[in-house]
Amino acid sequence: MASFNQQFLYCVLIIGLGYILRRSNILKERDGEGLSRIIFNLTLPALIIVTFSEIKVESSLFLLIFISFIYGIFSGFLTLFVLRKENRSVKGMIGMMVPGFNIGLFAYPLVEVIFGKEGITYFGMFDVGNAFIVFGLSYLIGSFYSKKEQTIDFKTIVSKISKSIPFMTYLVVVMINLFGLKLPDVVLNVSGIISAANMPLSLLLLGIYLNFSFSKSHLKLMMKFLGLRYGVGLAIGVLLFFLLPFNDMFKYTILIGLILPTSVSVLPYSVEFEYDQKFVGTLSNVTIILSFVLLWGIANILM
Repeated sequence: MASFNQQFLYCVLIIGLGYILRRSNILKERDGEGLSRIIFNLTLPALIIVTFSEIKVESSLFLLIFISFIYGIFSGFLTLFVLRKENRSVKGMIGMMVPGFNIGLFAYPLVEVIFGKEGITYFGMFDVGNAFIVFGLSYLIGSFYSKKEQTIDFKTIVSKISKSIPFMTYLVVVMINLFGLKLPDVVLNVSGIISAANMPLSLLLLGIYLNFSFSKSHLKLMMKFLGLRYGVGLAIGVLLFFLLPFNDMFKYTILIGLILPTSVSVLPYSVEFEYDQKFVGTLSNVTIILSFVLLWGIANILM
């Protein structure tokens, strides 16, 4: 555990370095946009390729897709019910932020430290179900309650999901794995080299984007959001942890997965649907800090 805490400290230091570089104007927040594209379109897919090529995908892992998907639908509709008396802007903004999780950028580097490649496999399957929520349900909620007239149909949702390189990489490598096929060594070797950059780049990006300025008038709404996201997520996560008849890694994935930060996709959605971008960004950063602390606490208590 001492070694784990040391690795966790290194993660904190790298995040802090990203924050200092941005505050010192050595790096700009706009630099994070290019860095995020590199992570989501290159280093993360490379990590997925390497991970799923080395581990056998068990049929029980497909239940993680189902749990992630069903929980996303449940939390989305629960949020809209709780916010039923709020105005449309609040419903859309908070409604799109609660269901999805930030797995690719936040969870992967920390899970790799705690569980290694096995953890990446489990969280990868959890992320497949999460992708349908992030690019489907969250987008639908955000668009439905926005001021702008949006044309949303099945084709639009499928188009958004199919443009997600990490999601499509999941599907391809899982199918290759299930059919017992193997990618060429050159692909695996190059992917292995590139994937090594995913953890440090992801942690640096978290630091670059950290920002906690918000209006005090939003404090009540923030508390309501955090109660929905972490209160419900932690309660169901703990319940499933003790009830599900699966191995510890499976149960850790559920417990940790349901308290991860809100998806990074809510930031571009807030721009597209003309919501309060500053509020969405600040709330996203708050979830990063809370999830980080909770993950560290769970790891020290249960492992």
